[in-house]
Amino acid sequence: MHRLKIISGHLSPSECGSGSGSGRAGSSGPDDVVVVHGRRTAIGRAKRGSFKDTTPDELLSAAMTAVLTDVGLSPNLLGDVCVGNVLQPGAGALMARVAHFLSGFPETVPVYTVNRQCSSGLQALFNIAGAIRSKSIDLGLACGVESMSLRSIGNPGDLSSRLVDNDKARDCIIPMGITSENVAERFGVSREKQDAFALSSQQKAARAQSMGLFDQEIVPVTTKLVDDGGKEREVTVHKDDGIRPGTTLAGLSKLRPAFKPDGSTTAGNSSQVSDGAAAVLIGRRSAVEALGLPVLGVLRASAVVGVPPDVMGIGPAYAIPAALEQAGLTVADIDVFEINEAFASQAVYCVEKLGIPAEKVNPNGGAIALGHPLGCTGARQVVTLLNELRRRGRRAYGVVSMCIGTGMGAAAVFEYPGP
Repeated sequence: MHRLKIISGHLSPSECGSGSGSGRAGSSGPDDVVVVHGRRTAIGRAKRGSFKDTTPDELLSAAMTAVLTDVGLSPNLLGDVCVGNVLQPGAGALMARVAHFLSGFPETVPVYTVNRQCSSGLQALFNIAGAIRSKSIDLGLACGVESMSLRSIGNPGDLSSRLVDNDKARDCIIPMGITSENVAERFGVSREKQDAFALSSQQKAARAQSMGLFDQEIVPVTTKLVDDGGKEREVTVHKDDGIRPGTTLAGLSKLRPAFKPDGSTTAGNSSQVSDGAAAVLIGRRSAVEALGLPVLGVLRASAVVGVPPDVMGIGPAYAIPAALEQAGLTVADIDVFEINEAFASQAVYCVEKLGIPAEKVNPNGGAIALGHPLGCTGARQVVTLLNELRRRGRRAYGVVSMCIGTGMGAAAVFEYPGP
């Protein structure tokens, strides 16, 4: 405990962060990195949900195609495509190129994948933004996809036996659920607070779904579903299927700890393993305006930080201040925070640590209700955030952030310029 406090005390944005801004908030220039449009698939429950039999290249293709179709942009004009993915073999490189061709993209447009675990979808956006800033490209597509039905988190790969002799290296293979328990225990996040946060996520997501708030961001996907008897049928998926409108605090309190007998992390206050994809079109403002494309948002700052691996969930508490400092903003300036709910324990800790008003956090629910398809989540959050800011009908600021396995956090600040 004493050692953790010492380590945590050394964590500050200047010491553990890295990132690159995109202009101070409120300014406007031809080199701004702007978001044009974004779409996502619905999010399906892994192993038993709507996309349990759908391959990730099909999910990715649906999102990629929808974005360009919506704005009437030829894929020939894309300078690059980056796809966040965690679980596919070969870092998902083959899967991404196949999705590229299934979408009708020409062979002349390049594509690659990136894996920064839970932030992979957001890292894809950071990578494309970096290429735009360096003037390598004018327009690019940042995507994320995951099928946790067809690929499970398991074999960590080829690692040195020496990792057991190094505390930090050994902590990198701690199960994520145990890191949640570590956060809850070391920072005093009670089971009651975790369950209350989980209930709120479900209630907000159920409300948003019933009001049709996700309809404009979700692209319907027609796919095949195989039932328990082996019979295949065609379905069109257009709603997230992890949301549980009937969730109650009493029901959540009855769930057993999922990772240790005396723990507080349960299936009800953790993110759901899921399937889904998202895509976001971004470009240099001058190029976007020359093509007559809309500006949905402006990327004002981006940051990735390192934190202790055994409490990886605290990442947003350090990444968000780093990004806000770049943008010249404070927590009070932000209208909406989309913070990935990997576990209620870490989400509660980060919100309380930063003093974020509860009403500003995940107003339409988060991963506890919607699900967390690892490589997709960061891109999905950007789509959800910018649509929510647009609905508010005025200039506003939003933050996307998440914790990252092995001990990191990522955050981005976006400005919605107004109608």
